[in-house]
Amino acid sequence: ALARGDGRHARMLKSLARVELLILDDWGISVLTQSQRIDLLEMLEDRNGRASTIVTSQVPVDQWHEVIGDDPTLADAILDRLVHNA
Repeated sequence: ALARGDGRHARMLKSLARVELLILDDWGISVLTQSQRIDLLEMLEDRNGRASTIVTSQVPVDQWHEVIGDDPTLADAILDRLVHNA
C-alpha cells in the first residue's frame, strides 16, 4: 500500500486517471473498503469522458452494488461512472 502522507498515493491515482485504457480485472473478488471506494470514485471521475475503462468480473452486474460495500451513496456514484455510456 502506498503511503498517503508522502504524495505517492495521489500521484498513483493521477497516473491511473491518465492512461488511455484502464482494465479492472476480476472485479468483485472482495468487498471494497471505504478508502478504496473513495479512491475508485475519484479515479473514475477523473477518467470520465476522457479515457476508457474495461471491467472484467465473474460477479453479475446486479450484484456489483454489494461488492462495492455498505455505502449506498458511493456505490451508486461508482456504478453510475462504470455503466454510464457503457
